[in-house]
Amino acid sequence: MMRTLKSSRVLVLVLLCVVAAACGKKKPVVAVPMPAPPPFTTAGGTPPPAAPQPVTDVLPVPPEPLAEDAIGGRSLDDLNRESPFKPVFFGLDSSDLDAEGQKIAQENGAVLRKYPTWVVTIEGHADERGTAEYNLALGERRAMSARTYLVALGIAPDRLRVVSYGKEFPFDPAHDESAWAKNRRAHFVIMAK
Repeated sequence: MMRTLKSSRVLVLVLLCVVAAACGKKKPVVAVPMPAPPPFTTAGGTPPPAAPQPVTDVLPVPPEPLAEDAIGGRSLDDLNRESPFKPVFFGLDSSDLDAEGQKIAQENGAVLRKYPTWVVTIEGHADERGTAEYNLALGERRAMSARTYLVALGIAPDRLRVVSYGKEFPFDPAHDESAWAKNRRAHFVIMAK
């Protein structure tokens, strides 16, 4: 009985070695082609029309480049000389955008959306009345007011720079109310395309 028990242990040990050796060797996977499905026929027994085969040797056609329009193809100097932007005008001692100023800012925002790579500096200006310090601060508030409104319209803030010139660069050099009204403005200058 002891002998049978020993031979059974030896037999189990040999079987374990054979199984371990067989598990260590991996057989390569061979792809077996699938047989073609049987032909499909309609109720009348005739085969249906063949499906069109996809065309694989045609490269996709890239979209045509957009032609530069009359504005986008101009130089910065030409753009700023005949600017597509309108100045936003302000009331006396005010940096608030009135209804007309908001309308003009919206039009300028539409131009900025049409040309998404343009970077603009908004210059704040004041009329000649008041001290230089006061007019510089007022010009900055006016430029910031226009910038804030454009950002609220969805224009990226990093495309809008602000500078104040106060009363240093008047649009109209005359010394009357008509000229002063033209000088109280936020002026748009294209810096990069």
